[in-house]
Amino acid sequence: MAAVKLLGFWASPFVNRVQIALNLKSISYELIEENLRAKSQLLLESNPVHKKVPVLIHGDKPISESLVIVEYIDEAWSDGPSILPSDPFARATARFWAAYITDKWWPLLTEYRTAEGEEAKAAAKEKFFEGLVLLEEAFVKSSQGKGYFGGENIGYLDVVLGSLLAWLRVREVTQNVTFLDKTKAPELAAWADRFTLNPAVVNVLPKTQKLVDFINSFTKAS
Repeated sequence: MAAVKLLGFWASPFVNRVQIALNLKSISYELIEENLRAKSQLLLESNPVHKKVPVLIHGDKPISESLVIVEYIDEAWSDGPSILPSDPFARATARFWAAYITDKWWPLLTEYRTAEGEEAKAAAKEKFFEGLVLLEEAFVKSSQGKGYFGGENIGYLDVVLGSLLAWLRVREVTQNVTFLDKTKAPELAAWADRFTLNPAVVNVLPKTQKLVDFINSFTKAS
């Protein structure tokens, strides 16, 4: 098999997303930590369009963007457990929710953090919780009474949403808000605990205090 390298940064949830997918497939890889203040020539050459992590290098082929990489991993190592659903409709539905999480729901955290004034913050929080309820409904429908979006095993949406959990918990600490509210999304809250303890995940997601320290040091250096 061709060598597998991952250009990344430990604190990036999008890099963590790829790491989890690699672990699910039991793929050995070399993690090359990038200095995001002084990006390597390898990163700039491997991802000349966006110039950001993650980048998976499989042999001499670079693949960029976390969602694209996860799908590539699932297809390139088809002998391992499937990450995306095999049914075309279920696969399309998973991709829809993955795009919603990444492009619509997750940015609401930043909108809340940067909102000025109580009314603006309340509005951003309400939109976030509206999305959380939608994701709760999607989980109940997708999991069909089992432990994960993918059923009995971690699947595509588990990887997409689960990779964000470390930063969600950090924002709960720094913003003093319970974003993963058990009263609004009890099934998702239980899923989050289950997901973070999975063997493919437990050593990937950064600890909350480590991320808080990173934020503080990054803020001081800026």
